Amino acid sequence: MAHAWMPGARRIRAVTDGGPLQGGAPRTVWLTLGADGRAVSVLSAAQRLIQYGRPCHLVWDPLTGEMVQLIPVLRAGCALGAPERLDVCADQGPVRLPRVNAEGRICVQIGVLGRPWEPFTNGPMAGLAAILNWLDSWNVPRRWPAGRPVPFHDPDRPRSRALWARGGHFGASQVPECDSIGPGAIDTERVTGTHAVPVPAVPSRVLAAPVHAGVALGLDHLPEPDVTAAELIAATR
Repeated sequence: MAHAWMPGARRIRAVTDGGPLQGGAPRTVWLTLGADGRAVSVLSAAQRLIQYGRPCHLVWDPLTGEMVQLIPVLRAGCALGAPERLDVCADQGPVRLPRVNAEGRICVQIGVLGRPWEPFTNGPMAGLAAILNWLDSWNVPRRWPAGRPVPFHDPDRPRSRALWARGGHFGASQVPECDSIGPGAIDTERVTGTHAVPVPAVPSRVLAAPVHAGVALGLDHLPEPDVTAAELIAATR
């Protein structure tokens, strides 16, 4: 059974999200938050992302396995196209939210406590199996259509829309309309257990009408989170 909120993860509903999803192949995007999990907790990272108005779906510390979900997967995230560091807030410039945030029946954005130049796959990756089982329940294919992400990705290098349309797993550095360099040269085989071979690009039909994933799946309500963003922020003041 597919759950909009990941079983076992703490839930903190963000004040804002990226709106309704637009339909298309299900996908997951792995990105880094430019922070060391030994210095920043998942709760602190989640609070900052909420305050800055750029929450991803899941914040994960691969060293401890701690994770917090901010947005149900039936809604779009806001992290793609946003700054990749927790110390960059909205007051330091406008945050551009490209349309890729809402593309896919689901487009799960996983913010990893880590840095692009230190691939998180070099560590223990505690809790990864639970994350993959959750993604499997939403039929996200265990494939990497754009291949293995490269270190320090050139922002001027074209990012294929045809490969993006196929769905599966991607690094933020492989997503069209984004300037991200994370998550760096991660070992994709350690993440999903499959060898990342680039899939030949083929033209894809773009769905013309947006589809509300909850309606399409016959879900008329979503479970409420454990704590709201407002309660979290108030508690830390």
